Amino acid sequence: MALALRLCAAPALTLALALALALLPAAAQDMAADCHQYTNRSCEECLKNVTCLWCASSGRCVEYPVRRVLPPADLCELRSAHWGVCWVNFEALIIAMSVVGGTILIMLGVCCCCCCKKKSKKPDKDDERAAREREKRRVRQEERRAEMKSRHDEIRRKYGLFKEENPYAKFEN
Repeated sequence: MALALRLCAAPALTLALALALALLPAAAQDMAADCHQYTNRSCEECLKNVTCLWCASSGRCVEYPVRRVLPPADLCELRSAHWGVCWVNFEALIIAMSVVGGTILIMLGVCCCCCCKKKSKKPDKDDERAAREREKRRVRQEERRAEMKSRHDEIRRKYGLFKEENPYAKFEN
């Protein structure tokens, strides 16, 4: 039963999607026409429709060119183009975004340099402790080796196994 409903709903969904896609260009043209009707009015009225761009120098309300990030100069200059809000233009927006982005990049660079410098400059407390322990172990091992060697030499002397240097050994300079 559920499968039959899904099969029936699929063509209906396809039909609805096709209808929406067919009406989309007409809706876009209506919105563009809506933008032109606000020409020579106020910026606030024009920007109530999010697809519109207000050009302050000419007082025109035009459709925002969505295929481009910035509006072309023949449509409106950046210093007089407003989109979304009337109190900021594209030129100020670009400058502000550049300053904020540059500041963030500089701060990240400084933080990375400080962190790397701090880490390489000063050895860690754990590293210092491990080095001290290694040195103590090495000293204890040397002491044990010397003690064992003296004990072995004593036993060799006691049983006459101690080898004395050969007086006829080759003389080396």
